[in-house]
Amino acid sequence: MYVQELEPVAGSLGLSALVASLPLVIVLVLLGGVRMKAHLAGLTGLVAAVAVAWLAYGMPLGQTLSSAAQGAAFGLFPILWIVVNALWVYRMTVRTRHFDILRRSFGRLSDDPRIQALVVAFCFGALLEALAGFGAPVAICSVMLVALGFEPVRAAVVALVANTAPVAFGAMGTPVVTLAQVTGLPLDDVASMVGRQTPLLALVVPLVLVGLVDGRRGLRETWLPALVCGTAFAVAQFAASNYVSAQLADIGAALAGAGALVAVPHARVPADEAVRASVLTGARSEELDEADPRRDVVRAYAPYALIVVIFSIAQIPAVKDLLAEATQTYDWPFLNVVDPGGQPVGGNVFSWPIVSTGGTLVLLAGVCSAAVLGVHARVAVKEWAATVHELRFAILTVTSVLALAYVMNLSGQAATIGHLVAAAGAGLAFLSPVLGWFGVAVSGSDTSANALFGALQVTAARESGLSPELLAAANSSGGVLGKMISPQNVTIACAAVGLAGREGDLLRRVLPWSLGLLLVMCLIVVGQSSPALGWMLP
Repeated sequence: MYVQELEPVAGSLGLSALVASLPLVIVLVLLGGVRMKAHLAGLTGLVAAVAVAWLAYGMPLGQTLSSAAQGAAFGLFPILWIVVNALWVYRMTVRTRHFDILRRSFGRLSDDPRIQALVVAFCFGALLEALAGFGAPVAICSVMLVALGFEPVRAAVVALVANTAPVAFGAMGTPVVTLAQVTGLPLDDVASMVGRQTPLLALVVPLVLVGLVDGRRGLRETWLPALVCGTAFAVAQFAASNYVSAQLADIGAALAGAGALVAVPHARVPADEAVRASVLTGARSEELDEADPRRDVVRAYAPYALIVVIFSIAQIPAVKDLLAEATQTYDWPFLNVVDPGGQPVGGNVFSWPIVSTGGTLVLLAGVCSAAVLGVHARVAVKEWAATVHELRFAILTVTSVLALAYVMNLSGQAATIGHLVAAAGAGLAFLSPVLGWFGVAVSGSDTSANALFGALQVTAARESGLSPELLAAANSSGGVLGKMISPQNVTIACAAVGLAGREGDLLRRVLPWSLGLLLVMCLIVVGQSSPALGWMLP
């Protein structure tokens, strides 16, 4: 049995926290300072975490390695299981050219570039974030906007800023699932709290987007469609995350936002030529003028409709209970950890939701999509293998970061840091989103930031008398605002629109929006920690 200690280094909380923070400092310096590749930085940090757990905290080496193995296993399933299958569905639509049909369909919804930005970057980008995440929405939406005639820099900026509100529930809820797992909080509680923070961003982001596209004129002329779109998105995201399923939050929000936008008569009014001339300074793709048979358009939308239908069926209580019966629970081998109070920690047990997990449901939707799109079974398998190969470095990064997080959590390193951070007292509510923002800005992933800082936030909250669910959620909600300035996302955006080497220019354009929206989120969390907005807590 290993008993966690809070002050293993010279009996000092400060010195112990300093040593415990070394793995995090190493990862952040290697990523942000040295600009080392993420998978190498993650592996280096993992080695450091194992060394600190073993040498400074006295955790037996066997248990230390076992905790790392459990973190890596959780990274593979269910997290990467979701991402691989979601991107597999996308690759099949690209291979069969149905994605081009989908792009043309979006271009015909409106000729107003401000409305197109909302449809493509905000609504469709949210749907892509819901299905895949990990940079896919920024890359795909940037390319689509350029094809619609947007100037490359403007297209990249719009795609980056739009990729905020849906991030916490991206990749079928992967960030909040990870947050619940590493903190030991119930997933429903964490999702509910995040769903009372990020929807407030959704009210603002569409207005910011039309302002980015067309300045004050854009706000003056299209504020109503933007506000309606953001409101519908926010309401759907709140309702789904609180009362339906975290996995469906972004899918429902994206569809609701798009539906509300199309329903506003003002959104369908042809744009003034002066607007188009001043905004669309790029070359419009001639492919947009091609006519597509109605049957092909339906097939282009089918994969996304199938995912929505399958996930909706899986939320029916009787079906949900049936799928849950397949969940396997194991006593994780070579692991026997108790907290400082002598109570066994949750990490001693590992749950494997074989069928009910989002990745398996997406796989089922992918199989159905392959049949609808006319993809031969051999080709579908080849595309799945190609997806794994494409994500090989992302897979290594996620597994190493989750392994690092589990070692820090189970050895007691995260608890030590959390107890020290709790000294911030009431100021902790303001700083909590900043920590998540910093984690995502460096790592490029809300999932990784939640794995690294989630347990720390919960420990600090309990020590300072704040709600653990509130600060855990604040880590994720603040993190979404760091994604637009993360080097990975900025690089992806530049590469997608042909601006390689101009990452600095793009970063300067989006940094003020990232900081401004972060300040708004900090004030929201402070309000929720006080009587002013305390009524918003579940």
